Amino acid sequence: MKALQWLSCPLAVIAAAIVVTAQTPSKNWTPPRTPDGKPDLQGVWTNVTLTPLERPPELKDKAVFTPAEAAQYEKDVIQRNNADRRDGSAEADVGRAYNNFWYDRGTKVIPALRTSLIVDPPDGRLPALTPAAQQRVAAQAEARRLHPADGPEDRALTERCILWPTAGPPMLPGPYNNNYQIVQQPGYVMIVVEMIHDVRIIPTDGRPHLPSNIRQWMGDPRGHWEGNTLVVDTTNFTGKTTVRGSGENLHLVERFIRAGPDIILYEFTVDDPASFTKPWTAQVPMVKMEGPLVEYACHEGNYAMSGILGGARADEKAKGQGR
Repeated sequence: MKALQWLSCPLAVIAAAIVVTAQTPSKNWTPPRTPDGKPDLQGVWTNVTLTPLERPPELKDKAVFTPAEAAQYEKDVIQRNNADRRDGSAEADVGRAYNNFWYDRGTKVIPALRTSLIVDPPDGRLPALTPAAQQRVAAQAEARRLHPADGPEDRALTERCILWPTAGPPMLPGPYNNNYQIVQQPGYVMIVVEMIHDVRIIPTDGRPHLPSNIRQWMGDPRGHWEGNTLVVDTTNFTGKTTVRGSGENLHLVERFIRAGPDIILYEFTVDDPASFTKPWTAQVPMVKMEGPLVEYACHEGNYAMSGILGGARADEKAKGQGR
């Protein structure tokens, strides 16, 4: 599908690339209010950053960069990710996919200069998977190896234009289209995600979660306000959506804090005792930007899926395994 994803990228990617660096959250700043008195989170925001989810192993116990270290890290990552490079093997060149112009990973780490988006555990690393989760992940990998393209269901949700990690939840930065629009009405908060144009509709009227037998790609969210913070509690995920190894019993808690005129501090906690040995928490600043969002035309002219399946059938025929 990569060959066609570029169709969605132009204006919003360029706009996000020139967003002003996030300000440090102001302790004395009072957020504006919506007509019904709730903190106003509305606007178009981006979470683009070079800061990785996990602290790189070589940084060990280093939780925060110095400004000079951050500048060097940014330079190194930008060079390493440059898809216009032509060094290495032919396979490496092809693996870089389309030109660097279409990517929007940002050029800066987060303003706090942390070496990871994960803030708990303190080592900035994902907790270990439980033995049951390790077995589940291994079984899924083996199934993909044995049946990589029997049908579209064998392919990743991203290739099928169903869901992308940028949409989440949790909402994590990706290679491009890291942009969101938040809209509020009494009893609801809506988050329009530019990547694959998902819309998260979050009731804030106190209704209970759906019955446990009803599962949704993005889970079943329920929001409430704690002071100036929007807290979103999401359950009822499917077994086909995963956050770094999580399962269908994932319990996700997100917090949106309007911390300044141009910044929302987004924090989430992944709680899945069946999958992780302990919960983990990450923080990602979302910076205000100019809109509008651009439609993500993932399935418009997307020939990649038929190409993948057709290629698999041709490969089987060449090996005398045709069905």
